[in-house]
Amino acid sequence: MKNFDVFNGDADGICALLQLRQAMPLDAELLTGVKRDIQLLEALDPATVDRATVLDVSLDKNRKPLEVLLAAGAQVFYCDHHFAGAIPEHPNLEALINPASDVCTSLLVNGHLRGAYAHWAVVGAFGDNLDDSARAVARTLDLDEDTVELYKRLGTYVNYNGYGAVLGDLHFHPAELYQLMHGYAEPRQFARDAISSFEKLEQGYEGDMSNAAAISPEWESESAAIFVLPDAPWARRVSGVFGNSLANATPRRAHAVLTCKPEGGFLVSVRAPLKDKRDADTLCRQFDTGGGRAAAAGINALPDDQMQPFIDAFSAIYS
Repeated sequence: MKNFDVFNGDADGICALLQLRQAMPLDAELLTGVKRDIQLLEALDPATVDRATVLDVSLDKNRKPLEVLLAAGAQVFYCDHHFAGAIPEHPNLEALINPASDVCTSLLVNGHLRGAYAHWAVVGAFGDNLDDSARAVARTLDLDEDTVELYKRLGTYVNYNGYGAVLGDLHFHPAELYQLMHGYAEPRQFARDAISSFEKLEQGYEGDMSNAAAISPEWESESAAIFVLPDAPWARRVSGVFGNSLANATPRRAHAVLTCKPEGGFLVSVRAPLKDKRDADTLCRQFDTGGGRAAAAGINALPDDQMQPFIDAFSAIYS
């Protein structure tokens, strides 16, 4: 029997696990993937699982394999901030789930641990584009502004690294990036000592964002805009953080970033207006493979013939 740490490959998933394992070390096998690879529990053989820690992936998208794990006797700690639906009642399940628009999994873990490793919670919150929440925690740590800015950059870069259609699109496998960071109690120590890894993320981010900045909106109104990125590794890597950048630049506007997929159709990232964080998940769940949370959501595979219905629904919600 084994222990498994199952986590989203973005900044929030990685930083949530960093906090937990620094507070409660455990020999566990890592299971993660690209950010959009969220049905992770399907990869587990219930007969081999003693304990599973599941972070930053929707319970609703993993309901059936979770129920199988629990029935097989596994102990499960499940922490997340996405739409969950009905949470199973089972003595082997400890669920810490809150879909509020101003929290993320790293912040939930921070509360669970009573701030024991809050520096990583700040990085995770910045990575999830929750700047106000990240700064609120940072104030409790009495961090100077240069350190806060460093944490924001690191969170953005780690989050950026999680996007891609396949692991080959990424600069680092998320499990590798977690292991690189695991030895550091504070993110600033990682940025100082692992300078080559930090710079690889930074240079990749800046280059890809420069490409995205040259893209004009495919469709726009006063309250919303849609951008379409080409079928290219840089575009897949930047799809989520480009949406965050657009949201930060015009916080009263909703944004959708559609990235062309090699097999046809689009990968979709939606950002609700920062001044009105609502309905991104409601919009995306109208389409197959869609999900997320109120402030930020996505669709893994939007068919070409569904692009106009998506624009219509997006426009109706954010008009």
